[in-house]
Parts: sequence; structure tokens; C-alpha cells
Amino acid sequence: MASSLNKAMVIGNLTRDPELRQTGSGQSVCSFGVATNRSWTNSSSGEKQEQVEYHNIVAWGKLAEICNQYLKKGNKVFIEGRLQTRDWEGQDGVKRYRTEIITENMVMLGGKAGSGSGTGFGGDSYSQPEPRQDEPSVSPDDEIKIEDIPF
Repeated sequence: MASSLNKAMVIGNLTRDPELRQTGSGQSVCSFGVATNRSWTNSSSGEKQEQVEYHNIVAWGKLAEICNQYLKKGNKVFIEGRLQTRDWEGQDGVKRYRTEIITENMVMLGGKAGSGSGTGFGGDSYSQPEPRQDEPSVSPDDEIKIEDIPF
């Protein structure tokens, strides 16, 4: 039997403030963007080059509420999760795709929450908790209606 692994880890800065929404069943979902960059020197010209990647981040449940409460545009964060690509048909009839990192762990880096400071690697860590026995189990894989999509 073949094994597989779907794991994404990024360290970057928030490109916008988190947006918190509730699904029809009352589950919290938070979305925000994180930018990562890499730089290198072009071997032929000697010029410094830089490339920025933008990542769509989604957090669910209690972790979504924590992200919404403590994260702000510009904050440096470590995000760990899994990649997921959704597709839907737009109002114009064109099929659209969006790849997201579904967050399992988030660490705030670079100073106090909400400070916008982006230096250093110490920070507070938050993970997606296991559902309690007395709570209804709502999975991130549950069907999401178009009106639940936070963008």
C-alpha cells in the first residue's frame, strides 16, 4: 500500500486582516492571505532577484476565532496545514479553482500580537483542537455553500 503526505508549512506576513465567517451550521471559518518571498543572485548578471508567493489560508473552529482575534495585516506567522484545492462555477459560467492551506497549527512570530512587528522567531503557538465529546463534530470537509465562502 502506498502512503501519501499532504503537508504545507509557510513563514510569512499577513497580506490582509483575517475575515471571520460562520457556516450555515454555525462553524467558524477564518480566511486570510500570507506572502512569502525568496531572494537570490542571478548567476549571469550578478543582480539580486526576488520572488513573492501569495498563499490563501483557511482556519476552522476555535483556531479560526484565535486567528481572527490576534492576527493583523503585516504580522509574521508560521502556518502549518494541508493543501486543498476547491473548484466552483462562477456566475459567468466559468469554472474557477482556489488552492488553500487548511491550517492545523499557527504560531505568531516577531513580537506581541497585533504589534505588526516582524522580527525574531519566538511566539505563541495555536493548534486545531480535537472536538470534545459533547460538541457536534463539524469537519472542514463538510459541504460548503457558495454563500459560506469568505471572499
